[in-house]
Amino acid sequence: MDPEISIMLQCPSPKGLSETEVRAELSPAYDRRQLPGGQAWIDAVWEARCRHSPWLFNGSKFRLHSAQLDGDSLTFRLGLTCYKDFLGTNRAGMARHLQQQGRQDFGDSQAYLAEPLGVGAMVHTADDCFVFLRRSLKVGEAPGLVDIPGGHPEPQAVVGDVPEESIRLQDLPRQMVVKEIFTSILREIRDEVNLPLPTLSQPVLLGIARNQTSAGRASAEFYVRCSLTLEQVKQRYEIGGPEAQESTGIIFIKREDVLTLEQTGGMWRELCPSAKGAVRLYTLVQGGGQ
Repeated sequence: MDPEISIMLQCPSPKGLSETEVRAELSPAYDRRQLPGGQAWIDAVWEARCRHSPWLFNGSKFRLHSAQLDGDSLTFRLGLTCYKDFLGTNRAGMARHLQQQGRQDFGDSQAYLAEPLGVGAMVHTADDCFVFLRRSLKVGEAPGLVDIPGGHPEPQAVVGDVPEESIRLQDLPRQMVVKEIFTSILREIRDEVNLPLPTLSQPVLLGIARNQTSAGRASAEFYVRCSLTLEQVKQRYEIGGPEAQESTGIIFIKREDVLTLEQTGGMWRELCPSAKGAVRLYTLVQGGGQ
Protein backbone atom coordinates (compact mmCIF):
# COMPACT_ATOMS: atom_id res chain seq x y z
CA MET A 1 0.00 0.00 0.00
CA ASP A 2 1.18 3.52 -0.82
CA PRO A 3 2.28 5.29 2.40
CA GLU A 4 1.32 8.71 1.00
CA ILE A 5 -2.42 8.05 1.40
CA SER A 6 -4.94 6.27 3.60
CA ILE A 7 -8.70 5.87 3.37
CA MET A 8 -10.56 7.54 6.21
CA LEU A 9 -14.03 6.56 4.99
CA GLN A 10 -15.39 4.53 2.07
CA CYS A 11 -19.01 4.81 0.97
CA PRO A 12 -20.62 1.35 1.28
CA SER A 13 -22.74 1.52 -1.87
CA PRO A 14 -21.35 1.52 -5.45
CA LYS A 15 -23.75 4.41 -6.08
CA GLY A 16 -21.85 6.58 -3.62
CA LEU A 17 -23.71 9.20 -1.57
CA SER A 18 -25.79 12.04 -2.96
CA GLU A 19 -26.15 15.47 -1.39
CA THR A 20 -29.47 14.50 0.22
CA GLU A 21 -27.73 11.63 2.07
CA VAL A 22 -25.12 13.87 3.70
CA ARG A 23 -25.45 16.07 6.80
CA ALA A 24 -23.18 18.55 8.57
CA GLU A 25 -22.75 19.00 12.31
CA LEU A 26 -21.07 22.30 13.19
CA SER A 27 -19.49 23.09 16.56
CA PRO A 28 -16.57 25.11 18.02
CA ALA A 29 -15.65 21.82 19.71
CA TYR A 30 -14.50 20.66 16.27
CA ASP A 31 -12.03 23.54 15.86
CA ARG A 32 -8.28 23.06 16.13
CA ARG A 33 -6.85 23.04 19.64
CA GLN A 34 -4.58 25.99 20.35
CA LEU A 35 -0.86 25.18 20.29
CA PRO A 36 0.77 24.93 23.73
CA GLY A 37 3.18 27.73 22.79
CA GLY A 38 0.49 29.97 21.30
CA GLN A 39 0.16 31.30 17.75
CA ALA A 40 3.72 32.66 17.37
CA TRP A 41 4.98 29.62 15.42
CA ILE A 42 2.13 29.79 12.92
CA ASP A 43 2.61 33.55 12.49
CA ALA A 44 6.32 33.03 11.78
CA VAL A 45 5.66 30.29 9.21
CA TRP A 46 3.05 32.45 7.49
CA GLU A 47 5.30 35.51 7.31
CA ALA A 48 8.12 33.42 5.82
CA ARG A 49 5.80 31.84 3.22
CA CYS A 50 4.38 35.23 2.25
CA ARG A 51 7.87 36.67 1.72
CA HIS A 52 8.60 33.79 -0.64
CA SER A 53 5.14 33.84 -2.29
CA PRO A 54 3.65 37.34 -1.96
CA TRP A 55 0.44 36.30 -3.76
CA LEU A 56 -0.64 34.05 -0.86
CA PHE A 57 -3.77 35.10 1.00
CA ASN A 58 -5.40 33.73 4.11
CA GLY A 59 -8.97 32.46 3.88
CA SER A 60 -11.38 30.60 6.12
CA LYS A 61 -11.89 26.86 5.54
CA PHE A 62 -14.00 24.11 7.01
CA ARG A 63 -12.08 21.95 9.47
CA LEU A 64 -12.92 18.26 9.30
CA HIS A 65 -12.90 16.85 12.82
CA SER A 66 -14.47 13.50 11.93
CA ALA A 67 -17.15 11.84 9.83
CA GLN A 68 -19.65 9.13 10.68
CA LEU A 69 -21.60 6.73 8.47
CA ASP A 70 -25.01 5.74 9.80
CA GLY A 71 -26.71 3.36 7.42
CA ASP A 72 -27.12 5.22 4.14
CA SER A 73 -26.26 8.67 5.51
CA LEU A 74 -23.02 10.44 6.36
CA THR A 75 -22.41 13.22 8.87
CA PHE A 76 -19.44 15.59 8.52
CA ARG A 77 -18.39 17.04 11.89
CA LEU A 78 -16.97 20.44 11.05
CA GLY A 79 -15.33 23.41 12.72
CA LEU A 80 -13.58 26.41 11.18
CA THR A 81 -9.92 26.89 10.33
CA CYS A 82 -7.89 28.89 7.81
CA TYR A 83 -5.18 28.53 5.18
CA LYS A 84 -2.61 30.26 7.39
CA ASP A 85 -3.12 27.67 10.14
CA PHE A 86 -2.87 24.89 7.54
CA LEU A 87 0.58 26.07 6.45
CA GLY A 88 1.66 26.46 10.08
CA THR A 89 0.48 23.00 11.19
CA ASN A 90 -0.27 20.31 8.57
CA ARG A 91 2.33 21.65 6.13
CA ALA A 92 4.95 22.69 8.70
CA GLY A 93 8.14 20.84 9.55
CA MET A 94 6.88 20.25 13.08
CA ALA A 95 3.67 18.49 11.92
CA ARG A 96 4.76 15.08 13.19
CA HIS A 97 5.66 16.57 16.55
CA LEU A 98 2.22 18.19 16.72
CA GLN A 99 0.61 14.84 15.97
CA GLN A 100 2.58 13.18 18.79
CA GLN A 101 1.61 16.01 21.13
CA GLY A 102 -2.04 15.68 20.13
CA ARG A 103 -2.04 11.97 20.91
CA GLN A 104 -0.43 12.65 24.26
CA ASP A 105 -2.71 15.55 25.26
CA PHE A 106 -6.06 14.55 23.77
CA GLY A 107 -5.75 11.03 22.37
CA ASP A 108 -6.14 12.61 18.91
CA SER A 109 -3.16 12.96 16.56
CA GLN A 110 -4.96 15.70 14.58
CA ALA A 111 -6.05 17.85 17.54
CA TYR A 112 -3.47 20.62 16.96
CA LEU A 113 -3.70 20.53 13.15
CA ALA A 114 -5.75 22.83 10.91
CA GLU A 115 -7.19 19.93 8.89
CA PRO A 116 -8.97 21.98 6.17
CA LEU A 117 -11.42 19.81 4.24
CA GLY A 118 -10.50 19.44 0.57
CA VAL A 119 -12.58 18.21 -2.35
CA GLY A 120 -11.56 16.35 -5.51
CA ALA A 121 -13.34 14.72 -8.45
CA MET A 122 -12.94 11.76 -10.72
CA VAL A 123 -14.35 13.33 -13.90
CA HIS A 124 -15.60 10.67 -16.36
CA THR A 125 -15.99 11.66 -20.01
CA ALA A 126 -18.69 10.45 -22.40
CA ASP A 127 -16.16 8.17 -24.13
CA ASP A 128 -14.99 6.43 -20.93
CA CYS A 129 -11.89 8.39 -19.94
CA PHE A 130 -10.97 10.16 -16.72
CA VAL A 131 -9.56 13.68 -16.57
CA PHE A 132 -6.22 14.43 -14.90
CA LEU A 133 -4.19 17.66 -14.83
CA ARG A 134 -0.44 18.26 -14.75
CA ARG A 135 0.10 20.75 -11.93
CA SER A 136 2.03 23.92 -12.59
CA LEU A 137 5.53 24.24 -11.14
CA LYS A 138 4.37 27.48 -9.48
CA VAL A 139 1.66 26.00 -7.23
CA GLY A 140 2.35 25.60 -3.52
CA GLU A 141 1.60 21.88 -3.21
CA ALA A 142 2.78 19.00 -5.40
CA PRO A 143 4.25 21.14 -8.22
CA GLY A 144 4.67 19.26 -11.50
CA LEU A 145 2.74 16.20 -10.38
CA VAL A 146 -0.50 14.86 -11.88
CA ASP A 147 -3.72 15.68 -10.06
CA ILE A 148 -7.50 15.61 -10.42
CA PRO A 149 -9.64 18.77 -10.41
CA GLY A 150 -10.12 19.87 -6.82
CA GLY A 151 -9.89 22.51 -4.13
CA HIS A 152 -11.81 23.44 -0.99
CA PRO A 153 -15.39 24.24 -0.02
CA GLU A 154 -15.49 27.85 1.17
CA PRO A 155 -17.31 29.18 4.24
CA GLN A 156 -17.31 32.56 2.46
CA ALA A 157 -19.51 31.08 -0.28
CA VAL A 158 -22.11 30.18 2.36
CA VAL A 159 -22.27 33.53 4.18
CA GLY A 160 -21.83 35.88 1.20
CA ASP A 161 -20.48 39.35 2.01
CA VAL A 162 -19.39 38.68 5.59
CA PRO A 163 -15.63 39.41 5.91
CA GLU A 164 -13.49 36.28 6.20
CA GLU A 165 -12.28 37.15 9.69
CA SER A 166 -15.87 37.65 10.91
CA ILE A 167 -17.31 34.30 9.83
CA ARG A 168 -18.80 32.36 12.74
CA LEU A 169 -20.14 28.82 12.86
CA GLN A 170 -23.55 30.06 14.00
CA ASP A 171 -23.83 32.04 10.74
CA LEU A 172 -23.56 28.85 8.66
CA PRO A 173 -26.83 26.94 8.01
CA ARG A 174 -25.98 23.25 8.13
CA GLN A 175 -27.71 22.22 4.92
CA MET A 176 -26.12 25.15 3.07
CA VAL A 177 -22.73 23.87 4.23
CA VAL A 178 -23.50 20.45 2.73
CA LYS A 179 -24.63 22.16 -0.47
CA GLU A 180 -21.35 24.09 -0.59
CA ILE A 181 -19.30 20.90 -0.19
CA PHE A 182 -21.06 19.38 -3.22
CA THR A 183 -21.22 22.62 -5.24
CA SER A 184 -17.59 23.54 -4.66
CA ILE A 185 -16.28 20.56 -6.60
CA LEU A 186 -18.37 21.54 -9.63
CA ARG A 187 -16.92 25.07 -9.45
CA GLU A 188 -13.40 23.64 -9.32
CA ILE A 189 -14.02 21.48 -12.41
CA ARG A 190 -15.50 24.47 -14.23
CA ASP A 191 -12.65 26.81 -13.30
CA GLU A 192 -9.73 24.37 -13.73
CA VAL A 193 -10.85 22.46 -16.82
CA ASN A 194 -13.20 25.10 -18.30
CA LEU A 195 -16.18 22.74 -18.49
CA PRO A 196 -19.66 24.33 -18.51
CA LEU A 197 -21.73 23.32 -15.48
CA PRO A 198 -24.60 21.94 -17.63
CA THR A 199 -22.18 19.29 -18.98
CA LEU A 200 -21.53 17.93 -15.47
CA SER A 201 -23.68 15.52 -13.46
CA GLN A 202 -24.52 16.04 -9.82
CA PRO A 203 -21.53 14.82 -7.77
CA VAL A 204 -21.72 11.62 -5.79
CA LEU A 205 -19.43 11.17 -2.81
CA LEU A 206 -17.10 8.15 -2.94
CA GLY A 207 -15.48 8.67 0.45
CA ILE A 208 -12.76 10.57 2.28
CA ALA A 209 -9.02 10.07 1.73
CA ARG A 210 -6.14 11.33 3.86
CA ASN A 211 -2.97 12.86 2.43
CA GLN A 212 -0.20 11.61 4.68
CA THR A 213 2.35 14.00 3.13
CA SER A 214 0.27 16.81 4.72
CA ALA A 215 -0.01 15.08 8.11
CA GLY A 216 -3.25 13.34 7.18
CA ARG A 217 -5.22 16.29 5.76
CA ALA A 218 -8.57 14.92 4.51
CA SER A 219 -10.30 15.35 1.17
CA ALA A 220 -13.83 14.37 0.14
CA GLU A 221 -13.56 12.58 -3.20
CA PHE A 222 -16.42 12.64 -5.72
CA TYR A 223 -17.45 11.00 -8.97
CA VAL A 224 -18.77 13.36 -11.68
CA ARG A 225 -19.95 12.33 -15.13
CA CYS A 226 -19.29 14.72 -18.04
CA SER A 227 -21.44 14.67 -21.19
CA LEU A 228 -18.49 15.75 -23.37
CA THR A 229 -16.00 13.50 -25.13
CA LEU A 230 -12.24 13.50 -24.56
CA GLU A 231 -11.69 15.74 -27.61
CA GLN A 232 -14.39 18.17 -26.54
CA VAL A 233 -12.98 18.37 -23.01
CA LYS A 234 -9.50 18.94 -24.43
CA GLN A 235 -10.76 21.77 -26.62
CA ARG A 236 -12.45 23.45 -23.66
CA TYR A 237 -9.31 23.07 -21.51
CA GLU A 238 -7.10 24.61 -24.20
CA ILE A 239 -9.33 27.69 -24.32
CA GLY A 240 -8.57 28.16 -20.62
CA GLY A 241 -10.68 28.84 -17.54
CA PRO A 242 -10.34 31.17 -14.52
CA GLU A 243 -7.79 28.84 -12.85
CA ALA A 244 -5.93 27.74 -15.97
CA GLN A 245 -2.64 28.91 -14.43
CA GLU A 246 -2.78 26.08 -11.88
CA SER A 247 -1.99 23.41 -14.48
CA THR A 248 0.15 23.05 -17.60
CA GLY A 249 -1.53 20.15 -19.38
CA ILE A 250 -4.46 17.76 -19.45
CA ILE A 251 -4.16 13.96 -19.39
CA PHE A 252 -6.84 11.37 -20.18
CA ILE A 253 -6.75 7.81 -18.87
CA LYS A 254 -9.17 5.10 -19.95
CA ARG A 255 -11.37 3.74 -17.19
CA GLU A 256 -9.95 0.22 -17.55
CA ASP A 257 -6.46 1.62 -16.99
CA VAL A 258 -7.54 3.78 -14.02
CA LEU A 259 -8.72 0.62 -12.26
CA THR A 260 -5.20 -0.85 -12.40
CA LEU A 261 -3.15 2.35 -11.90
CA GLU A 262 -2.01 1.50 -8.40
CA GLN A 263 -0.90 -2.00 -9.41
CA THR A 264 0.88 -1.06 -12.65
CA GLY A 265 3.08 1.62 -11.11
CA GLY A 266 4.19 3.96 -13.93
CA MET A 267 1.62 6.76 -13.93
CA TRP A 268 0.75 6.08 -10.28
CA ARG A 269 4.18 7.37 -9.26
CA GLU A 270 3.41 10.68 -11.02
CA LEU A 271 0.14 11.22 -9.17
CA CYS A 272 0.04 13.58 -6.21
CA PRO A 273 -1.53 12.18 -3.02
CA SER A 274 -4.94 13.79 -3.58
CA ALA A 275 -5.25 12.05 -6.95
CA LYS A 276 -4.04 8.75 -5.51
CA GLY A 277 -6.71 8.88 -2.81
CA ALA A 278 -9.46 9.59 -5.36
CA VAL A 279 -8.33 6.82 -7.71
CA ARG A 280 -8.18 4.30 -4.88
CA LEU A 281 -11.65 5.26 -3.64
CA TYR A 282 -13.12 5.09 -7.14
CA THR A 283 -11.58 1.65 -7.61
CA LEU A 284 -12.92 0.45 -4.26
CA VAL A 285 -16.42 1.92 -4.59
CA GLN A 286 -17.24 1.80 -8.29
CA GLY A 287 -14.58 -0.48 -9.72
CA GLY A 288 -16.93 -3.38 -10.17
CA GLY A 289 -19.40 -1.66 -12.43
CA GLN A 290 -20.40 1.59 -14.13
